[in-house]
Amino acid sequence: MKKPVHILFLSMTFLSALYADQITALDGPKIVEALKQSYGERAAKRGNAWLNLMVPDTNALENDNLEKVNRFFNTFHFIDDIKLWGVNNYWATPVEFIGVNGGDCEDYSIAKYFTLLELGVADEKMRITMVKAVHLNQYHMVLAYYDTPASIPLILDNIDGVIKPANERNDLIPVFSFNASQLWLNKERGQSVLSGNSSRLKRWQDLRQRINTAKLKQPKIKLEF
Repeated sequence: MKKPVHILFLSMTFLSALYADQITALDGPKIVEALKQSYGERAAKRGNAWLNLMVPDTNALENDNLEKVNRFFNTFHFIDDIKLWGVNNYWATPVEFIGVNGGDCEDYSIAKYFTLLELGVADEKMRITMVKAVHLNQYHMVLAYYDTPASIPLILDNIDGVIKPANERNDLIPVFSFNASQLWLNKERGQSVLSGNSSRLKRWQDLRQRINTAKLKQPKIKLEF
């Protein structure tokens, strides 16, 4: 495995949503070249596909963007963090996820969230959500989209690739959710309580810092996808 990428994302508009008000241009060629140098030709092709995914379509509805982003990332391989990164719980940046073509549920949700931000979906419409997956008897992460604050959210998930309203996902019990600024705790199904700033989540802060400084972690295994 080549050395990790040390340039990426500094000019991306989703960083503007997290750190500043000024919107900057996406530097696609640098991203693709960095992916090529660090992860190889196939990663560069995935990077190009990702950039093409984020080209604005004035005729597209917001739900169309949800569908295409969910479909794109759900083609990636599921790989446990301990095998890929050598740690039990690592939240990869979108470029790390794209570079290695794999990750776990957190990585799918994070990549979808930042990509939809880039496509113009408002941060307040999205929450990265930790749930209990009943059938798997384990914790799981999905992306929830709220058309309005009072809407039943749509769930973007890597286990069930069909986007469905939360009330049709009885296999998922929400635990907590967050976006760029807020954190919510779920006291019972369908009811969440605002619980302060999302900066309370250490892994979320670490992820944002790595995106901001473009420091990417090198995977522990060599992948051939």
